[in-house]
Amino acid sequence: MPRFPADFLWGTATAAYQIEGAVDEDGRGRSTWDTFCAEPGRVRDGHTGEVACDHYHRYREDVAIMAELGLNAYRFSVSWPRVQPGGTGTPNAKGLDFYDRLVDELAAHGITPFLTLHHWDLPQELEDAGGWLVRDTAYRFADYAQLVHARLGDRVAHWTTLNEPFVQMAFGYALGVHAPGKALLMDALPAAHHLLLAHGLGTAALRAAGASRILLTNNHTPVRPASADPADIAAADAYDALHNRLFLDPVFEGRYPDLTAYGVSEVPGVADGDLGLISAPLDGFGVNYYNPTRIAAPEGPDAALPFTDAGITGVPRTGFDWPVVPEGLTDLLVDLNTRYDLPPVYITENGCSYPDPDPGPSDTGVPDPERIAYLDSHIRAVAAARAAGVDVRGYLVWSLLDNFEWAEGYHQRFGLVHVDFATGKRTPKASAHWYRDLVAAMR
Repeated sequence: MPRFPADFLWGTATAAYQIEGAVDEDGRGRSTWDTFCAEPGRVRDGHTGEVACDHYHRYREDVAIMAELGLNAYRFSVSWPRVQPGGTGTPNAKGLDFYDRLVDELAAHGITPFLTLHHWDLPQELEDAGGWLVRDTAYRFADYAQLVHARLGDRVAHWTTLNEPFVQMAFGYALGVHAPGKALLMDALPAAHHLLLAHGLGTAALRAAGASRILLTNNHTPVRPASADPADIAAADAYDALHNRLFLDPVFEGRYPDLTAYGVSEVPGVADGDLGLISAPLDGFGVNYYNPTRIAAPEGPDAALPFTDAGITGVPRTGFDWPVVPEGLTDLLVDLNTRYDLPPVYITENGCSYPDPDPGPSDTGVPDPERIAYLDSHIRAVAAARAAGVDVRGYLVWSLLDNFEWAEGYHQRFGLVHVDFATGKRTPKASAHWYRDLVAAMR
């Protein structure tokens, strides 16, 4: 394994709705995901995040596991409806108390908190008022960011505004497979702008409050045309504009990409000054990577979108049927670093789901050799990007725990730690011990 600097951050990542549970405790409000899970047919087998991993009650145990693994960074998200039950107004003291205790516990174990303000669980009252399709939600986000910083800013240095705005727009508003379940296709574009505006307004609010390390995290994919046919190349470029550049060009270049392939002459809802807010300098950029995308021209002239997913073939696949292409992470990082003037980069999510066996009766652990191979190859891909000049300063595995995997419920296990969802019992997998040994060897 190539060497990494001694100050490189090694950690894991989670999200509030996927692990916390306690959805009706201590004044937490309803989120879009509570509503979505309650709608029949939305989530596989009717699973919900009502209990999830019960991290709300077991956070000390989870932090102790991270400490045992020797990790020095933990990316978690704050539940907006736990802090502001309706998305506006006076904060819920008990909700903030939980994150206060979590941050103190991390500090006691020498683990750097990477706090994400919004990982998809919008307060339902804000969604009822229009959600990310309306401009006001961005202003409410800035207020919320200020409230959280006022409570935790003395101990939290790294602040990420949003997680994966592309996925929230595409899956939540364009395709309807995630909360709030709207299938608007390109009419979802206002959500893209309002998410980015929320990032810009939130960045300004955090900066004014004294935050010095502000990040944005998005899911990115290297896009490959299915062939050298000009139609496939044009389709791949159109997909790249939507998945990658729609959430990169405004942040790093202060403009939106060309979306005329979608019949869009300009992104709706952009007001004077918006792009200046969105493109304010960042202190870090979070990259979530899972796989590349292979794109072909649409199959007919009446296709709803100017591309089709041609699929990646001839490579191993995860339990989620995602292709395993570690060199895609190197390609992505090098391409982003060439295209933009990037701040320091952190791999804020990278991991894999496999149908891991349950722990044995003698608690001997959980063998997961495929995950070990996946992590090993992707960490080597990060090292290759660093050798090519990309300033990558941390790697955070998705995820610490097996958890509620959105529309898949509890059917996809991404964790380094196995969770028995009936009892909550945690059992570190072989990959957790492998990661512990890797981290120790780097110090």
